[in-house]
Amino acid sequence: MGGCGRVGLPLAIALAESGLEVAVHDIDRSALEKVKKGVMPFDEEGAQLVLSEVLSRGRLHATADPSVIGQAETVVIAVGTPVDEELRPDSTALDSAVEACRANLRHGQLFILRSTVFPGVTASFEKALKSSGKNVDTAYCPERIAEGHAMRELRELPQLVGGRSEAVRDRAARLFERLGAEPVHLVTEEAEFAKLATNAWRYMTFAITNELFMIASDHGLDYARIRDGLQYGYPRAAGLPAAGFSAGPCLPKDTAQLAAFAGRSFTLGAAALEINEGLPRYLVRRLAERYDLGSTVVGLLGMSFKKDSDDIRDSLAYVVRDELEKRGARVLCTDPNVTGDPSLRPLAEVLDESDVLVVTAPHTEYRGLATRAPALDICGVLGDARGAVEGGDSLLYPVGSKGLSAKGADRSPAPAG
Repeated sequence: MGGCGRVGLPLAIALAESGLEVAVHDIDRSALEKVKKGVMPFDEEGAQLVLSEVLSRGRLHATADPSVIGQAETVVIAVGTPVDEELRPDSTALDSAVEACRANLRHGQLFILRSTVFPGVTASFEKALKSSGKNVDTAYCPERIAEGHAMRELRELPQLVGGRSEAVRDRAARLFERLGAEPVHLVTEEAEFAKLATNAWRYMTFAITNELFMIASDHGLDYARIRDGLQYGYPRAAGLPAAGFSAGPCLPKDTAQLAAFAGRSFTLGAAALEINEGLPRYLVRRLAERYDLGSTVVGLLGMSFKKDSDDIRDSLAYVVRDELEKRGARVLCTDPNVTGDPSLRPLAEVLDESDVLVVTAPHTEYRGLATRAPALDICGVLGDARGAVEGGDSLLYPVGSKGLSAKGADRSPAPAG
C-alpha cells in the first residue's frame, strides 16, 4: 500500500483484516512509527481496534523501504492529488510515488492506482511502466469513501474497477471482493471520469444551496426556515442540503480537476467553486455590516473542514479567521477534535470572551449549545437553545424561532467532503 494517509491506511487495515499480509509504505516516518505502535495517525471510526488486531497477528507492516514493493503480488498507490493556486492538478507526489514503484516493480504484479486523477493519467502511467520493460497489469480503482466512515463503507459501497481488459478488471475486482464490495466494471478512462463527476455533482449541489442562502439572507429572509418549509412533505425537494461550508481535500479539488480536463469549459463547476469558496468572505462582509470588527472579538466554533472530523486540510474555517483578522477583529478559535493547531482555545474561554460567534464546523458537541453572545449559525447546529432566536436577525439566527422542527425536513448540515 503506497500511502499511509486517510485513503491508504484504512484500506490496508481492512485488507489485512480479511486475511492478507499487507505492507504500508510511506515517506512520512512519524505516521509509520505511530502505526507500528498501534496508534492511528488520524481519527477513523472503528479503525483503531482493527489496527491493533492485525498488528498482533503480524498481518500489517509499516515501512519506509521501497524495496517492499517488489515483494508484493498487488501494489496500490493512494497518495494525494491536490490542485495548485491556479486550480491546476498537481501530480508531483503521485509522479514521485509511481516512479518509486517503477524502480521496484516486477513482472506479473497488479498495479492499482487509487488516487483521484482525470481521464488519461492512468494511461500515461501504463505507458511509463511499459517503457521500463515491466509487464504488469494496471487498473484504476478510485476511493469512494467518506472520511471517518472508511471501515464501514469499504465493505458496503460498490467499487468502481477500471481496466484496459476484462482480465485486468477481474483481477482487481477480486481484491475488493475480499471486503464484500460489489465491483462495477468500467474502462479505465470511464472510471477516472466517474470519480470526478461524482464529487463535482455533490459540490455543485452544495453550491446551489449556499447561493440560495446568500440570496435569501441579502433580502432579510430566513433560509433555513424556508428550506424547512419547502421540503416539508415534498419529496422532490428532499435532496436540497442545508447551507454550510463545502470544503476539504476532495470535492473542490475534484471539481477543479474536471474543469482542467474539460479545458476550462466546465461552467457549472467554475460557478460552484466561486460560490462555495466565496461563502466565508460573504459571511465576514455581512458581519462587518453589523459590527465594528476592529473592536470586536469573534469566536469561531470548529476548525476542521467538516462535522466531527479532526482534519483541517483546506478548511474554510481558516479562511473566515484570516478574513476577520484582515478587518481588525480579534479571533478566538476552538475545536474539540483538532489536535494539530496550537492556537486553539478551550470552548469555555471562547464562549466567555467573544462578542459574536460563528459556527464554522457543525460538530456534535455544539448541538443545542447555549451561548451568551449572538451566533452566526448557518448550519442550524445551535438551534433554539441560543435563547435569542425568537424574533432574531435573519442572518445571525437563521434557524428561526421554532419553525417546522417537529415535522419539517432534516436540518443536518451539508456534508463537506
